[in-house]
Parts: sequence; C-alpha cells; structure tokens
Amino acid sequence: MANIVQNPDAVLLHNYISGDESALKILIDRHQSKIYGFIYSKIQDRSVCDDIFQDTFIKVIKTLRTKGYNEEGKFLPWVMRIASNLVIDYFRHNKKMPFQRETDEYSIFNFMTDSSLSIENQLIENQVELDVRKIVEQLPEDQREVIKMRFYEDLSFKEISEITGVSINTALGRMRYAVINLRKIIEKNSIILTN
Repeated sequence: MANIVQNPDAVLLHNYISGDESALKILIDRHQSKIYGFIYSKIQDRSVCDDIFQDTFIKVIKTLRTKGYNEEGKFLPWVMRIASNLVIDYFRHNKKMPFQRETDEYSIFNFMTDSSLSIENQLIENQVELDVRKIVEQLPEDQREVIKMRFYEDLSFKEISEITGVSINTALGRMRYAVINLRKIIEKNSIILTN
C-alpha cells in the first residue's frame, strides 16, 4: 500500500479504471484540501460546499467509468474545472442578481466587468509562459524536475519528495537553487518577463 500512495495521479487513475477502487480514495485524499478549499473560497457555506464537493466526485467517477477522461490532461486541473462549473451552476440557480430598474444612481454597467484578457495581453502572456519554459529547460535535471512538479503539476514538496525518493529538505534545496539559477539566467540574458 505504501507504494501506491507515492504513485503519480496518472498511475492511480489507470489503477482505478482497471478496477482498483482504493486508487480513487488516494486521489481524493491527496487533493481534497485544495478542491474543498477552492469551493469554500467561492461559497462560504459548509453544507453547500460539502454537496458541491460530493457532486464533483460523482461527476469524476461517472466520467472515469465511461472512459470519458482524457489521460493527456492533468487530474487536479480537470477536477477543479468540474468543481468550478458546479459552483457557477449553484450561483445561476440560487444566487441570481435581484432585478433593479436603471436609474441615475444604479446602472447595470457599474457591476459588469470584462475579466477576459485582451488579445494583445493574451499573446504577451503566452509569450511569457513560453519564455519561462525555455529558461526552465536550461536548469540542471534535478532542479528542472522540482520546478515542473511544483509549478506545472501543482505537487506539494512532500509529494515531490515521495515521487523523487529524496527528503523534503533536499526537494526544498533543489527548488531554492532552481530559483537562484533562474534569476541568473534571466539577468545574464536581460530577459523581461512582464506583460
């Protein structure tokens, strides 16, 4: 059982789809605090959060059982999207904005904002992300591995240490040196990473 806890999400998903029910429990235990915390940050009502959390994993199980999960995607971001959609559904059904007539003091446009990025900002953001990935590739393998696991796979240092077979302090040390080396590469090449 100790080995299965250290398995990456993709292995646990494969095991669950192959019939190992305990693999899903490990996945839920591994990501429960992040998913529940996300839901609770949007809806500060424990009973509603419990329901949405449960509904999230009912959808996860149904999708996995019908082989509808795309293995190329990451498990946690996929589950977070499901939870996010359920939160949106909750607000649509239960928290509709009260109707108010347009007046000099009140205008619907005071409450409407467009949070989507402009095309220009989106292009800049995409370029910055591409530049960061190129810089990360210049790091030594052990530092690159920690950066990718921490920032792209959203793993904790405990999870990183279990997967890589090193102590948490070693994983933290590798992250520290990776950040120092990233700064050196950025300064040496005069790279600007802002949008």
